Amino acid sequence: MSNTDTVTPEPGSGPLAGIRVIDFTHMLAGPYATWILGALGADVIKVERPETGDFTRAIEPRIGGESVYFASVNRNKRSITVNLKSEDGRAIARKLVVDADILVENNRPGVMDRLELGYEALSAINPGLVYASISGFGQTGPLRDRPAFDMVIQAMSGMMSITGTPEGPPVRVGTSLGDIGSSLFGTVGILAALQERNRTGKGAAIDVAMLDSQLAILENAIARWFNTGQRPQPLGSRHPMVAPFQAFATSDEPIVVCVDTAAQWQRLCDAIGRPELIGDPRFADSNDRVRNHAELEPELMRTFATRSRDEWLSVLEAADVPCGSVNAIDQAMALDQVAARDMISDLADQGSGQFVAMPIRMGSQEPLIELRAPHLGEHTGEVLSELDYSAADVERLRASGAV
Repeated sequence: MSNTDTVTPEPGSGPLAGIRVIDFTHMLAGPYATWILGALGADVIKVERPETGDFTRAIEPRIGGESVYFASVNRNKRSITVNLKSEDGRAIARKLVVDADILVENNRPGVMDRLELGYEALSAINPGLVYASISGFGQTGPLRDRPAFDMVIQAMSGMMSITGTPEGPPVRVGTSLGDIGSSLFGTVGILAALQERNRTGKGAAIDVAMLDSQLAILENAIARWFNTGQRPQPLGSRHPMVAPFQAFATSDEPIVVCVDTAAQWQRLCDAIGRPELIGDPRFADSNDRVRNHAELEPELMRTFATRSRDEWLSVLEAADVPCGSVNAIDQAMALDQVAARDMISDLADQGSGQFVAMPIRMGSQEPLIELRAPHLGEHTGEVLSELDYSAADVERLRASGAV
């Protein structure tokens, strides 16, 4: 698809149809939140810097001329380029906000205020504006001005201290949980503020920190430390409070087995031909099995090593024991269940690629319709026209470098 081709979201195509979002986000923590809002039907206008745009546009690999990173989390949006350091550019931003419902930004605290686009300034011209700020450490506190990336947050929150194996070094979770966690909490806050606005007519400023969000995701580990004084440690695939609840090697590929109840424990022991473990006092209940895990694990490892992954999965599934294969990404995306749930968003006919789909199903259970990520500035003229700028105005703004 050429840079002159335009794909515009269809109005009224989702539960958030009629909601307009002004998106001042970049990288991942902000764009992931606005991807969700766009997939749910909101009209998301992504405001980018002229010439370079979102930083992730430069990250390889590429599909259809667009960064795969950018294309994944910037679906369902329109892109305009605005120089917010110019007065004309800031005037455009203010006009965008006048009739908007939501603004999302993930700059360092203070940046939007210096651009005269902070909450106080914009709520004065649109009192119903829901203004969401996602940042590394939040708008308050001694660390508010520090830069943050996902790995910094995973490290500082304690997430890396419980990830990996006891004998290994600190390990980052294999996805950007610091970014995505704050995006999800930010989206929840936005939707809650919209509901409050329906009652009061007033908008709100939402402050979501990546560090706060990661701590909330660590819920159980933090609760255990506070209430027992014991520092959680990395356990590999093992669960700290339930056993057996981990990965086991088989004669070929590994599986995971998760046993939480007495009935599941009995079914497991019967299914694998180890009924004597049921009456073993060391493994009498879940707490005993956790305390005596060092003795339980070798027993189960020896048994699982005798047959293949597929053989054990067939046996365990027939016994209604929670289990699963340890899949690579390509194997996961090839599951029949993934196809049945329409969890692949195929935008090849729009000149883009394939991505994971929005996991929310509403009403008819049909997957939400998605549109490819926009080219840089693809909708600048279209959006300016909606703001009542004439063609001559647009040319003047382009000539001055404001857009």
